[in-house]
Amino acid sequence: MMEMNPVRSLSIHFLVVAVCLCVSAGIAGAQEHQHPAPDQDAPSGDQKWTWTTDANAFFGFNYQQRKYADFSTWESQNWLMVEGGRRVGRGRLTFDVMLSFEPWTIGRLVYADRVRVPATGGSPQLYQTGESYQQVPLVNFQHPHDLIMGLGMTYRVERERVAYFFGADLVGSPALGPTAFMHRASARNNPQAPLTHHYLDSTHVTPGVLRAGLTTGPMTFEASVFRGEEPDENRLNIDTPRLDSWSARGGWRRGPWQAQVSGGHLHEPEWFDPFDVTRLTASLGFDGAIGSRSLSATLAWGENRMFNGFQNVEDGYLLEWDFRATDASSFYGRAEAAAKHLFGLISHPKGFTHPHAYSDVKALTLGYVYDLPIPGATRFGIGGDVTLYRTSEDLLIYYGGSHSYHVFLRWRPDATSPAHVH
Repeated sequence: MMEMNPVRSLSIHFLVVAVCLCVSAGIAGAQEHQHPAPDQDAPSGDQKWTWTTDANAFFGFNYQQRKYADFSTWESQNWLMVEGGRRVGRGRLTFDVMLSFEPWTIGRLVYADRVRVPATGGSPQLYQTGESYQQVPLVNFQHPHDLIMGLGMTYRVERERVAYFFGADLVGSPALGPTAFMHRASARNNPQAPLTHHYLDSTHVTPGVLRAGLTTGPMTFEASVFRGEEPDENRLNIDTPRLDSWSARGGWRRGPWQAQVSGGHLHEPEWFDPFDVTRLTASLGFDGAIGSRSLSATLAWGENRMFNGFQNVEDGYLLEWDFRATDASSFYGRAEAAAKHLFGLISHPKGFTHPHAYSDVKALTLGYVYDLPIPGATRFGIGGDVTLYRTSEDLLIYYGGSHSYHVFLRWRPDATSPAHVH
């Protein structure tokens, strides 16, 4: 098949990003006209719909340096969501939908040592793993998210001392892990996914989720059943839901602090490594201020226990932050340490047992974003970051002293966008 002309591909890339920004901007503009959330004690006759919106979009240059081949790309990480709710009976019914154009804006314009290569199926990212492309497990690439990242409903009933909630998602997030990275205030200025994504919050785009829980005081307890397998390589469809996995989570929230512990059993999350996994996570978050300046931070741990005949265990640790130093300037960062399965990550038939060979990877990202002085209900910013790595000796012969950086334009609604918390 003849390769698409680079100029035409770049034009399509810019067009999709422009559509993303225009649609998102239109949604943000609608925020000025939305009704305030209704009081839970309002009369049941109040049947008006209320709407909230949120979005985030980056467009920029990504450069990943390694010993034998440097990879670079022009790309856009993006998502937008709309949530609508109204009172139904004694409770409140909420519908939400979340979309991403990443199937068209990630992995298309990729260069190896300045030579354009065919579509890679993901964003170049050193030491990243998870999911596959063209039946090959992804290594050194972050997969794009599906077109439909969320589609579900929640029913919540408030009582004097306790609130009950029940939810069903055609695509959604089970009760496992901290808030997904793209929704964490500590990570929203960072265009790169954490290396620990598949240790903590990779189930945030799950086809088929049933969940239920209760909140009393500062505590929330919830459980869910869901499909354990990761999304397939078709980013435009909705995979077949299957309720073959389960999870439970306990959460605490008081003032700017929130914490959670969770665990779940995932049925064969990766098709190329068809073993069940038990995942355990814990996290502590802060979304507040130091003096008059806002600070968001997340400290998290995740562990995958593999039922592969050798009971391999992989742990990942994350600390990330976003500090708004001035009205227009933000400094963000992320420090991670993880045991990564990079060598020998190939597909094999079900029932074939083998131990995993793990390599130690530590990463430190430091970045800065400046919000441009553009009036309105949106925030355009320009920013950049650099990531430095330290690895175990087995990786040095292939990666050397690796590093990476991003330079980007970021768009998001203003600070009144609703928070996402677990």
